[in-house]
Amino acid sequence: MLPVQEGMNVMSLCRRWKRCFSLGPVCSPSGYKKADDEMSGATSSADLDEAPARTIYLNQPQQSKFRDNWVSTAKYSVVTFLPRFLYEQIRKAANAFFLFIALLQQIPDVSPTGRYTTLVPLLFILTVAGIKEIIEDYKRHKADSAVNKKKTIVLRNGMWQNIMWKEVAVGDIVKVTNGQHLPADMIIISSSEPQAMCYIETANLDGETNLKIRQGLSQTASLQSREELMKVSGRIECEGPNRHLYDFTGNLRLDGQSPVPVGPDQILLRGAQLRNTQWVLGIVVYTGHDTKLMQNSTKAPLKRSNVEKVTNMQILVLFCILLVMALVSSVGALLWNRTHGEVVWYLGSNKMLSVNFGYNLLTFIILYNNLIPISLLVTLEVVKFTQALFINWDIDMYYPETDTPAMARTSNLNEELGQVKYLFSDKTGTLTCNIMNFKKCSIAGVTYGHFPELERERSSEDFSQLPPSTSESCEFDDPRLLQNIENDHPTAVHIQEFLTLLAVCHTVVPERQGNTIIYQASSPDEGALVKGAKKLGYVFTGRTPHSVIIDALGKEKTFEILNVLEFSSNRKRMSVIVRTPAGQLRLYCKGAATRASLTQHCTSLGESLGKENDIALIIDGHTLKYALSFEVRQSFLDLALSCKAVICCRVSPLQKSEIVDMVKKHVNAITLAIGDGANDVGMIQTAHVGVGISGNEGMQATNCSDYAIAQFSYLEKLLLVHGAWSYNRVTKCILYCFYKNVVLYIIELWFAFVNGFSGQILFERWCIGLYNVIFTALPPFTLGIFERSCTQDSMLRFPQLYKITQNADGFNTRVFWGHCINALIHSIILFWFPLKVLEHDAVFTNGQGIDYLFVGNIVYTYVVVTVCLKAGLETTAWTRFSHLAVWGSMLLWVMFFGVYSAIWPTFPIAPDMLGQAGMVLRCGYFWFGLFLVPTACLVKDVAWTAAKHTYHKTLLEQVQELETKTRELGKAMLRDSNGKSVNERDHLLKRLGRKTPPSLFRAHSVQQSVSHGYAFSQEEHGVVSQSQVVRSYDTTKRRAEIE
Repeated sequence: MLPVQEGMNVMSLCRRWKRCFSLGPVCSPSGYKKADDEMSGATSSADLDEAPARTIYLNQPQQSKFRDNWVSTAKYSVVTFLPRFLYEQIRKAANAFFLFIALLQQIPDVSPTGRYTTLVPLLFILTVAGIKEIIEDYKRHKADSAVNKKKTIVLRNGMWQNIMWKEVAVGDIVKVTNGQHLPADMIIISSSEPQAMCYIETANLDGETNLKIRQGLSQTASLQSREELMKVSGRIECEGPNRHLYDFTGNLRLDGQSPVPVGPDQILLRGAQLRNTQWVLGIVVYTGHDTKLMQNSTKAPLKRSNVEKVTNMQILVLFCILLVMALVSSVGALLWNRTHGEVVWYLGSNKMLSVNFGYNLLTFIILYNNLIPISLLVTLEVVKFTQALFINWDIDMYYPETDTPAMARTSNLNEELGQVKYLFSDKTGTLTCNIMNFKKCSIAGVTYGHFPELERERSSEDFSQLPPSTSESCEFDDPRLLQNIENDHPTAVHIQEFLTLLAVCHTVVPERQGNTIIYQASSPDEGALVKGAKKLGYVFTGRTPHSVIIDALGKEKTFEILNVLEFSSNRKRMSVIVRTPAGQLRLYCKGAATRASLTQHCTSLGESLGKENDIALIIDGHTLKYALSFEVRQSFLDLALSCKAVICCRVSPLQKSEIVDMVKKHVNAITLAIGDGANDVGMIQTAHVGVGISGNEGMQATNCSDYAIAQFSYLEKLLLVHGAWSYNRVTKCILYCFYKNVVLYIIELWFAFVNGFSGQILFERWCIGLYNVIFTALPPFTLGIFERSCTQDSMLRFPQLYKITQNADGFNTRVFWGHCINALIHSIILFWFPLKVLEHDAVFTNGQGIDYLFVGNIVYTYVVVTVCLKAGLETTAWTRFSHLAVWGSMLLWVMFFGVYSAIWPTFPIAPDMLGQAGMVLRCGYFWFGLFLVPTACLVKDVAWTAAKHTYHKTLLEQVQELETKTRELGKAMLRDSNGKSVNERDHLLKRLGRKTPPSLFRAHSVQQSVSHGYAFSQEEHGVVSQSQVVRSYDTTKRRAEIE
């Protein structure tokens, strides 16, 4: 967990801590009873009731019905779409409000605007939103279908058949070959390796890329032919489906044999990948959503952005104001009618007027309902959908190596990307590329190879440009090492012993493909060292149960393996005792650095707690289980929030999601989770925003994410550019929509004071209806789609700009009501100024006098001009679409006004509008007011903006001024409120991920020294010991094949 603005800092920290910590897999339980370890996910707050035990029959029909192997990560199905979609839409306050208005309009003689003027637009909006949701969920269904239609080999009807994953059933015997992912949870029968061993990579499950060994039972290890498998008869009794990744309890009962216990060392889980093993056979025990992988997943949540929640709250407040307005107007109507009832006898008796109070209240509610813009909903749907397309089309976030563009899997959370404060990231494959290369070594005091202290370290962006790692990848290019051997340098003997150690002390298995040797290593570390030795002339060529064969500078040598001292997290090293070809005994040892530096860091940890500081907290899954318990959860959260970064090691998928949920619920901040494996699905779905990396660990993370990118480095632009832009655009669009509606429809309230609260409308009915649909429809779209405060280069160059959106400076309660009050002031000017000018009737030459509609058309014209010009003032980046929206909207109203005033009686609508355009255009007061009234409204806005720019210039305004003055931003020097050079700070921020600064932390904080070493990682306490592994292979013989 880290503040997003410190992302580069933490990447650097993670790389350094990796040298000191072995983040290998957690050891399996020694027995077959259920283990209560940190990877079981058995945290205090999240255990669920487990399913009952099951019995699986071998080569017989199953007596119980089990789930099929079809999986889904989509939000909707055909059955659930309508209820879930309607529930999600009605949660939006605006939709709920307009549904309420639509129902009110169905009451006879209540609505002054008809029965369907709200219902039809609402249905249209829901239809548009539904189509968008269907399109987005179709992508999820399509991705699920690609997974469900993968092929695997199953023994059915006495034949090996290629079937789709979704057709795999419990009890099937499945064959998986090297490099394939497991289609379901299955128990090992046999494999191509000795003693039914197999290697798997569980990065999709727990994020660990080190290979783990699993081993079948000796009772089934010999079952390899089709005939033998078909003759197997018996049953498996095991526990029901559960989420515990590293627990399994069961028994194998073969007919005629004693029952044998089956534990987690014999099970292969869906999502794991078979590695360094030609094939493996297994019996399926869990399928589909019963698999442990899917048990650790959660249903796709219904996420709402923070902006939407704030908007909902303001709509509720605005609705309360609307009720007050309706109540005041109803009371006003009652009082006016009682006062003037005898004079205006044609309105009816006072008794009848009193009875109509309730109807008047409903009438005014319907009349004022447009204060809440119904067009806002469909506008936002289109705006957000277009913003999502911009993300998909961004060429800077396209990864050509895998032909993978960025993908916005939902458009509802675009603005949320601009508010992220806490970033939760998977490490392996996400923060780190897990690329290991032999680059540098020190032998007898002489350093060979690269010198990282003399050049910058690579950032994640650099690694994204690297070609795929090959089996021969090695970056060591110092010729002095071999020259020292050839020239009989005083250290030549030490160099030879060093290279011999690299070629002998390991658990790598060589495989020959023609004349090429392929090294099958349990970890990238081991593979990198063996490949490095090979490049330097010490080639590991073969292994037997008791020896290792190498080619040392053209000479074949055989070393007898006498003993293996296994790797452990305490020793952090592996050793072998060998007998050399000369008969000498050697102890070869390799491993990581000592703990001295860590001890030094820990000594000064205590004084840094309790305040925000530059230290990192590291916690493992076992400890985290207790830290997340109810008693100490708050204390742990306080500690974590006081740290610059929190690194959690060896945690289960459920623990990841619990950490995110804890911060999400107890801290008022937007969270983002990013990962590339199925083990990250929980936290991706729990966070406000989930980002999946479409890497080498399958598509599970991307299928469940809100946004998918191909490289972690693309997250920078996704947040700083697209996130900030989307936030600014969405918030400006929302604020402008409320502004323009309040300006027009609050005028109906002012008019009520003039017309005796009769419910009479000032504007023609269709003009009211088309105000949002046509005449002011374009400005919100241009603000929401094309507006930007700065160019993308500036957004990336000055990451401090992200704080503006991160802190919600552009959209909060104060800003919202500031716009509403501004609209209220504009409405007063727009109504009362023309009314006072025109209150003395003037007869036109044709004998026609001034009526309410004449005033209404003039006011309406002023409103359209004012709100369009206001959109221009809100626009920072003018485009051709901006000009079209501002000036085109005004022209559109003028053209419509002229045509609409002349269509009756050709078209039998709006007879009151006949000749109105001519009257308005011939009125001198109109032309005088056309300049004066909009100017009077907007002069305050212009003056306020100018004063802020003059006396309180923000960083954003400084950058905007520089953009207008010069394109050479690199030559400019900006200073923030503290007087610090912004360019310098930006430079340091960019350097954090590439080069270690001399002093990373403050003086009182823990000092981080730069160390270079070998981070040895290996599975410890596995089902097969390292000694057994090296003695199980004889690569001089051909492996067993399967039919």
